[in-house]
Amino acid sequence: MARRWSFYKNLLPILLLIGIECNDMGLLTLFKAATNKGMSNHVFVAYAYAIATIVLIPAPFISKRSRVVPPLSFSILSKIVLLGIIGSSSQILGYAGISYSSPTLASSIGNLVPAFTFLLAVFFRMEKMDVKSRISQAKVMGSIISIAGAFVLTFYKGPSISNNSHTKITSLPLLQQPINLPRAVDTNWVLAGILLTADYLLFSIWYILQVDVLKDYPDELSMLFFYNVTSTIISTIVGSILEPNASAWKIRLDISLVSILCSGLLGKFLSNAIYAWVMHIKGPVFVTAFKPLSIVISVAMGVMFLGDTLYIGSIIGATIISIGLYTVLWGKSKEEAEEDVIGSLESLTSENVPFLHSYNTSYSEKKTDTN
Repeated sequence: MARRWSFYKNLLPILLLIGIECNDMGLLTLFKAATNKGMSNHVFVAYAYAIATIVLIPAPFISKRSRVVPPLSFSILSKIVLLGIIGSSSQILGYAGISYSSPTLASSIGNLVPAFTFLLAVFFRMEKMDVKSRISQAKVMGSIISIAGAFVLTFYKGPSISNNSHTKITSLPLLQQPINLPRAVDTNWVLAGILLTADYLLFSIWYILQVDVLKDYPDELSMLFFYNVTSTIISTIVGSILEPNASAWKIRLDISLVSILCSGLLGKFLSNAIYAWVMHIKGPVFVTAFKPLSIVISVAMGVMFLGDTLYIGSIIGATIISIGLYTVLWGKSKEEAEEDVIGSLESLTSENVPFLHSYNTSYSEKKTDTN
């Protein structure tokens, strides 16, 4: 039985994940601009989670009225609290790393997320791994190709294709400040790399745990509400310890406020809601396969908005990433098709079993009577 194509399950998740990668890179750029103005990254994380929590307050009440969801047991709540601990820790480490470096370094190291997530998914048996299977080979090779392409794009420039310095946009106040979007070099690069690597390892664990939570509690918005409550509490406690100065918690009416509001609404709320929905229907490996696109988006934003030079290495790296991403998506689509076929056969078998059982029973009875 052929798998029927669906916009809702096949195309929409891809479009949303590409949009979210663009959104996340824009938010990282805003954050870097705000920290250049003196905003504390610990204060930023606490306020951003608080904004998302406030927006999600109606979520548990709306979900109960719109659909039937299982009760929130202590076991499920404990997992969500653990999810909040992991998620907030990841964010604290990640934003600290970006404050020492740049969004480009973050997106480069973020290419490790597909590898981390795939290994964890195989370990926890969320993904099938058969070395002889073309599907498994496609998913593994696609992930490796995407990561390789991202590193080519990051470390290889090659000859320049065009120089857009004359088209640099300077009319926007945000872009008049040094944002360090592309190829920033910082004396704290090593420390930033360690912090960002730890961030993305926790991020991969966060993906895996979230899938497990949604299996038992398939209510994305309510789960996100309790997650953000936990993360707000933890990040506020950590921020209060690391930023005891009350003046650091006063937000000025400038790029700092814009960054916090955008991160809370478009990041902690919208991005996480989309991640939760796509992971619920596609799994964590599918979601993280799009992470290498962030470095492509970073370079594109630098060329379009900051007047950076476009190099041949960027084109080659972006092409390799596209090939790897397509390979992973092909493997996932074939895997879903096989699961549909197996599910159809199992349903047909279960429907025929009662008939076969009754036939065998009546035949045995007749044979006994004859004897």
